Amino acid sequence: MRLTPRRGGDDEAGFTLVELLMAIVILGVITAPLANLIIAGLRQSASASARLQLSHDSQISATYFGQDVATVGIRDYAAAHGLTGVAFKPSIQLDAAFDAGGHVCGTVATPTAKIRLLSERWDNSAAAPASSVDVVAYYLVPMGPVSELHRIKCAGGAVADIVVAHYVDPATLTVDCGGACDTAAVPQRVTLTFTVTTPNADPYEISLNGQRRQT
Repeated sequence: MRLTPRRGGDDEAGFTLVELLMAIVILGVITAPLANLIIAGLRQSASASARLQLSHDSQISATYFGQDVATVGIRDYAAAHGLTGVAFKPSIQLDAAFDAGGHVCGTVATPTAKIRLLSERWDNSAAAPASSVDVVAYYLVPMGPVSELHRIKCAGGAVADIVVAHYVDPATLTVDCGGACDTAAVPQRVTLTFTVTTPNADPYEISLNGQRRQT
């Protein structure tokens, strides 16, 4: 008996053009919603990150400002003593240069401060106690359409300058003392308000409040 070898079949595996087009269409239908979900997730992540940073700035700046206002006030020892004790000198300066009132903090390159807070420092190391003035100033540094809010403190010869808030809208920065800020009747409460805004988060208003301890 003679065996005849079989010829290879002509139905080799592969895709027809129609099948390939159908696969592309199905793949597009599946991936389009997935891509939208991924993009939405990334946007939400960026928004959450931006809000977190703004919230962090709010907490940091509020802590510093509260401490600074608590100690504001320099006494006028040359004035006559009244029933309430030694009077105060004006201790809050608005839109002030780095050397306003003879109290230097910063250099000629330091921008005009929106507010400067003056407080007393006593050195009791010598036989006769000596007083000096500490200065804390809050000023803006432009960063494109927004600004950074800086806090510079000059105390006992040391100078510290840090950023306490980012993305500040400079047009929104205001100071409220419940009356005149720069008088000898040093205000008991001071509020610094501004709005921060980023491309990934809605505008967010920050109010820094401080209560003076000295009376």
